[in-house]
Amino acid sequence: MLVVAVATLTTPAFAQEKSITVFAAASLKSALDDINAAYTAKTGVKVAASYAASSALARQIEQGAPADVFASADLEWMDYAIKKQTIDEASRVNLLGNKIVLIAPKDSAVSDVAIGQGFDLAGLAADGRIATGDVQAVPVGKYAKAALERLGSWTAASAKFAMADNVRAALTLVARNEAALGIVYETDAKVEPGVKIVGRFPTDSHPPIVYPFASTTRAGPDAAGYLAFLRSAAGKAVFERYGFTFLVRPVS
Repeated sequence: MLVVAVATLTTPAFAQEKSITVFAAASLKSALDDINAAYTAKTGVKVAASYAASSALARQIEQGAPADVFASADLEWMDYAIKKQTIDEASRVNLLGNKIVLIAPKDSAVSDVAIGQGFDLAGLAADGRIATGDVQAVPVGKYAKAALERLGSWTAASAKFAMADNVRAALTLVARNEAALGIVYETDAKVEPGVKIVGRFPTDSHPPIVYPFASTTRAGPDAAGYLAFLRSAAGKAVFERYGFTFLVRPVS
């Protein structure tokens, strides 16, 4: 008598765990970590987040890195990714705003700096360094340089800059007293106890700080739901708790 083993044919296959990969500007880490945890709790979709400078992330996506969502800290790197045809342009939303501030180590004698035309940033730094992102590529560095050029303070201070790979690295240099001053986003300064804000840059001294979010052209089906969650009232509440400005009307 012929006996045919069919058990393996009738055993149900385990469903593959749903997940998405998000490439996001380093300054978004604190807020997105909270949002990603909430999104996973609500939907069961796990979020793997990679944080770095927007410039580095855009180039990694261009080279084929498997990202579903890209969140940039400026418009230029999102525009770059769109030109490289790695982004689904229809999914793009300019979601958040931010500000740049001057910081110092928490025990620094520097305080209450009036940032205006011709302010003496070089003199404030004395023999120390000034930390920010790479002014040629990293958004926070580009904003910083634009502001200092507009205010007439760049030429004197430029030789004192320590260029970091991303804003969180610049923040760390100041927190560790390895730099006397730093120019970072206000949201980053607020989450680092080792620094204090000593001055705020006028908003008209640099291009508007805007964070665009979009899915990539290789994104999986869960990217759209994730982007919708970022735009929800729940997402807005988290972003605003960390000091970001929410630039769109929340969706339900």
